[in-house]
Amino acid sequence: MYLISSHEMLKDAQRRGYAVPAFNIHNLETVEVVARTAAKLHSPVILAATPGTYRHAGVEYLVSICASAAHQYRIPLVLHLDHHEDEQDIHYKVEAGIHSAMIDVSHLPFEENVAKVQRVVTFCHRMGASVEAELGQLGGQEDDLIVDAANAHLTDPDKAAEFVARTGIDSLAVAIGTAHGLYKEEPRLDFDRLAAIRARVAVPLVLHGASGIPDRDVRRCIELGVCKVNVATELKIAFSDAMKAFLAAHPDASDPRQYLVPAMAAMEEVVAAKIRMCMSDGKL
Repeated sequence: MYLISSHEMLKDAQRRGYAVPAFNIHNLETVEVVARTAAKLHSPVILAATPGTYRHAGVEYLVSICASAAHQYRIPLVLHLDHHEDEQDIHYKVEAGIHSAMIDVSHLPFEENVAKVQRVVTFCHRMGASVEAELGQLGGQEDDLIVDAANAHLTDPDKAAEFVARTGIDSLAVAIGTAHGLYKEEPRLDFDRLAAIRARVAVPLVLHGASGIPDRDVRRCIELGVCKVNVATELKIAFSDAMKAFLAAHPDASDPRQYLVPAMAAMEEVVAAKIRMCMSDGKL
């Protein structure tokens, strides 16, 4: 197996009424957890990485690790550019073997957003890569991306239809009340807005900020057209909490082959739960 684009994966989810979970990964251990769990549960998955993760791990390293995981577990894997803004950076990474990109310039005025996304779509489609873009803007923080509540705004359904038609994107990330990071209180999602977007837009829809969203609400989003669900914060918390607990109980521990084991096990539980939440288990 090898790294693929997300286009057919998301189209299959759209046809069959489930969502593909996109898990943010950072290193060999987190790639291993996601790939191994996906193989166990026969689930399609997307390995998402922000610009900060690519800087940390190295583009070539991540491509090689993810391609090796796809080969070892004999499952198709998507390595995805999550929340990328710089066009030349996207070009470099796609040419390095990544076939799925999110161009996120949702903070720009509408016409500038459209123009930049159009250019990225033209390049990526020529290279056989799929493109996700965002209209509307989520609040919260994910790595270097910080959006305060005053600047967050929800996706306009009519603008969404125009945006998709003019840009030719493969999937659309929508803002319906979710946020990146942890929620201080249970979010109230705008399902009516999501239904209105679905009625106007044919491409698969993407839900960002799914960490902490109740399963019932995610399932409702899937019923209303969401085909990709992004999870990041819950994975990091499970991983780091388990590792900290192990080190607290074993203060003399110094071997990462020991203290990473419980961290990976804790993360695997979250990955399995989110796969089942998305109803993607058994879909390979």
